[in-house]
Amino acid sequence: MKTEKIIVYTDGGSRGNPGPAAIGVVICDEKGNAIKKYSKSIGIRTNNEAEYEAVIFALGKMKQLFGKEKVQDIDIEIRMDSELVARQLSGLYKIEEEKLFPLFIKIWNLKMDFGNISFVEIPREKNTEADRILNEELDNKLSQSRLL
Repeated sequence: MKTEKIIVYTDGGSRGNPGPAAIGVVICDEKGNAIKKYSKSIGIRTNNEAEYEAVIFALGKMKQLFGKEKVQDIDIEIRMDSELVARQLSGLYKIEEEKLFPLFIKIWNLKMDFGNISFVEIPREKNTEADRILNEELDNKLSQSRLL
C-alpha cells in the first residue's frame, strides 16, 4: 500500500510578544492542494508559544479529519517558518524557555498516535497562506475588541 503524504503549514504569531495571539494551519495533499484551512485566536501568548500551539492544533485536526487509524499510515510533513520551534521539535535545539516545556511534551505525546512526522523549517515567503489567515484572525479579533 502506497503511503499517503500530507503537508501541513503552521504559523503562530502574537502582536506584542506576549500579546494577542493567533494560529494559522493549512493542511494540503502532497501536490500542495489545500484540503482544509484553520485559524484561531488563542489569547495572550508569545510568538514561540503561538508557533507551538499551531502544531498542537494541526495534529488534533488531522486526527479528526483522517481518523486515528489512518494517521498512522500517513507521512506528515509539518512546515513552519520558525527556526527555533522546527529545530526544537526535530531534536536539534534544546528547549531553554520554561513556558515551552509543556507544549513540547504535549506535541511529543500527540506524535505517538501518528506514523512518520517530520518538522521542516521553511522560509517565511513559503508560508504565506498560514501567515495570512493567522493575521486575518488577529485583525478581526483586535477590531472586535475595539468595538466593545
